[in-house]
Amino acid sequence: KRTVTLIDKDGYPDSVYMNAAKIFQGIHTEKSKDRMLVRYGNNSESPVLAFQDEHSRRVSYELAFSALKYQDLLEEILLDSGVYPCQSIPDELTSLLVVMLYDLQDRKFEARKIFDEEEPVEEVQEIGHYLYSCKTKLAAALARCRIKYDALSIEHFVPETIWKQEQRVSALPFCVWINTFKISLEDVIRDLETKGLTKVESVSDFDHYTYAMDQHCHDVLVFPSSLKEELLNLDLFADCKLLLQ
Repeated sequence: KRTVTLIDKDGYPDSVYMNAAKIFQGIHTEKSKDRMLVRYGNNSESPVLAFQDEHSRRVSYELAFSALKYQDLLEEILLDSGVYPCQSIPDELTSLLVVMLYDLQDRKFEARKIFDEEEPVEEVQEIGHYLYSCKTKLAAALARCRIKYDALSIEHFVPETIWKQEQRVSALPFCVWINTFKISLEDVIRDLETKGLTKVESVSDFDHYTYAMDQHCHDVLVFPSSLKEELLNLDLFADCKLLLQ
């Protein structure tokens, strides 16, 4: 079996942070000069992304877009805590700082797991150690922000329109495409059955461990939203035999 990048509250391998930072560098919200307190350096060049597998690609994008969603809050935490600016961190690494800060607060400021299967990345190691050494200041700054805005959690900082849209999307069934260049429909069904999933006629028949075939395209399977995280950890996805649509 292949090793996949785990989604957990233990953090991620260094390569995921680097890829997420490169993605975030290209998508972060540019502030006007009079409001630009956090500087992100030059992002004119297209980033070169190197993913270990499909799983790594997905979590890199998820991490980048999570940082984007909370960009204003993360910047305020960095500034309020005095952690930013830092002379030893150039503007080109600010995206990495923001992405890793999002992950650190998501782990409740707990230490990150060490991943032995890949070479450490110096920039990730340095910024990770720097943020963790400042965790008390950062946690206090987050607490002040929550008090200031009367927020029970950081989800309060997401614009209501985005929050409602995410709620709707998260409840929808999701589709996966069978990569028939790598696996047959029969083998996919057999694999899913060994994992306890049952085929039903339509989405209206969904229970938790069930799935259905798309009525118009037999290379597409439909699953309940509640199974998404669990299914995306399967080797079928890591080996690109199933692809999320």
